[in-house]
Amino acid sequence: MDKVDARLTEIAHYLRVLILQSTTEAGSGHPTSSLSAVELMAGLMFGESAEGKPFFRFDPNDPKHPNNDRLIFSKGHASPLFYSLWAAAGQLSLNDMLTYRKLDSPLEGHPTPRFAFTEAATGSLGQGLGVGVGMALNAKYLDKLPYRTFVLLGDSEMTEGSQWEAVQIAAHYKLNNLVGILDVNRLGQRGETMYGHDIESYARRVEAFGWETILVQDGHDFQQVIPALTDALNAQKPLMIIARTFKGKGVPLMENLDDWHGKPLNAEQGKQALRELGHATADAPARLAEPERLQPAKSDPQKLEDPAYEAGGQEATRVAYGRALARLGAAHPELVVLDAEVSNSTMADIFRKKFPDRFFEMYVAEQNMVSTGLGLAVRGKLVFVSTFAAFLVRAYDQVRMARYSDANLKFCGSHAGVSIGEDGPSQMGLEDIAFFRTILDSVVLYPSDAMSTERLVEEAARHHGMVYLRTTRAKTPLLYDARETFPIGGCKVLRESSADRATLVAAGITLHEALKAADTLQKQGISVRVIDLYSVKPLDEETLRRAAKETGVIITVEDHAAQGGIGEAVLSAVAATPCLVHKLAVTRLPRSGTPRELLELENIDEKAVVRAVQGLVAS
Repeated sequence: MDKVDARLTEIAHYLRVLILQSTTEAGSGHPTSSLSAVELMAGLMFGESAEGKPFFRFDPNDPKHPNNDRLIFSKGHASPLFYSLWAAAGQLSLNDMLTYRKLDSPLEGHPTPRFAFTEAATGSLGQGLGVGVGMALNAKYLDKLPYRTFVLLGDSEMTEGSQWEAVQIAAHYKLNNLVGILDVNRLGQRGETMYGHDIESYARRVEAFGWETILVQDGHDFQQVIPALTDALNAQKPLMIIARTFKGKGVPLMENLDDWHGKPLNAEQGKQALRELGHATADAPARLAEPERLQPAKSDPQKLEDPAYEAGGQEATRVAYGRALARLGAAHPELVVLDAEVSNSTMADIFRKKFPDRFFEMYVAEQNMVSTGLGLAVRGKLVFVSTFAAFLVRAYDQVRMARYSDANLKFCGSHAGVSIGEDGPSQMGLEDIAFFRTILDSVVLYPSDAMSTERLVEEAARHHGMVYLRTTRAKTPLLYDARETFPIGGCKVLRESSADRATLVAAGITLHEALKAADTLQKQGISVRVIDLYSVKPLDEETLRRAAKETGVIITVEDHAAQGGIGEAVLSAVAATPCLVHKLAVTRLPRSGTPRELLELENIDEKAVVRAVQGLVAS
């Protein structure tokens, strides 16, 4: 055994000890899934080629350095190994490791950015490779830096469709700076995985999508791991190292045995395993190779121009979204747009034509689009992601996980509601407001005309965090001019008098129905207040409560399902105020038809609003 092998073997031994100590102390965790990838990860982080070229370059004193290589544990349940690697690098002590999974510890059960060296929250399987795609896109096409992105994958998660979305888009964009390391340890949670130890089956599938592959017959042998990592240095395409390993490697009590997934050793078993492994120390932390001190390519921002629309005109809010992106693109060189092959409908195409180098076509693969957006966002880009509102729901889990990465991500769902018309129910976003309202600290915006859309896209860009903007297919009349402001958490009172007998609260297409209804009711001697609830989350609770107190009746009107939408948001806001709240929303199974027919079918058109007000005021 040469000196390099001996050093890596010592590091691997130390990692195994820490994995067992931390999980046994915690009384929970996934030691077996961690033990299987020890040599793969020790070789990557601390190994080098025969010519002395390191595989992984990272400055631990500057985790955000733009040219650091990136490491993502897509199999996030192997967090004991992840933390142990940083302990071996001198960034955690044994005492730190023994806080694993405790409430106040940053060493969570699955990695989150509470731990400084976590790139993105993982643990919901099938998402880490998509995040890696975003980071690799950033390096190759935006920052133009030589850093590489490594993603540790588990064999169980290779059945997730999102993995193959990521695999194909990585090949499409020729991401030769992206390396997947597939830990084929054969055993999943309840038994053998789909292909067991047949690493050739994985290779055939990955190669079919246009990747290079390197097979490692024994992923615990540094004599095989190091040459594989060396070959990866010269990849011409995205590359997958596919290694046969054993779950629980190095601990006879659990090695390659079923029914040990997610189970730590008890105290006595832990002592026995540690005796068998032998003593390990890390008096001299393993050294990480430093990155080149390179900085991203920079562009100077230009002045943000004001939007311009002709008074009395009409425009679809989806068109205004595209125009706003194009304006913001000049003022924000870090702004990047992703779309799922519908940019000529979401109108993100307007940005694409002006800034083609900062637009990435993600094709009809919404789950990977969100993960890729997250990868770009955590590398410092201002990312807008767009598709039909109905199709964003496919990526709920990716959106949910992005929140745990404190993502600065913006989403636009176009073609919302039954008002899209003849395309029918499969295309109608009717659940999207509820979906995004559930995301902790998210912002949900719903503009009703072109000018409010432009201003709300600006607000979304300024806000740090996750923002959802809902746009409409049809043209709507211009309500506002360029002097109006639309702060997040606000609303607009468009009709108001001391004689108001009810309040109409709406946004988007139904705001215009509410305004027409208000005009009809006024002719009948019934005065109503009209509120444009452009910020659905957070709400302007003060204005809503005042309306509830002064008019006694609130009617919400929305082109969205009754559950979780504007009506329930308003109900929560005025719950402590004596007031009758009546919801008009989509409650019937939608179908193909004209927009006017469908608004009438769902009782969310002008006539339905008039009837509701008449009935409630009379009662």
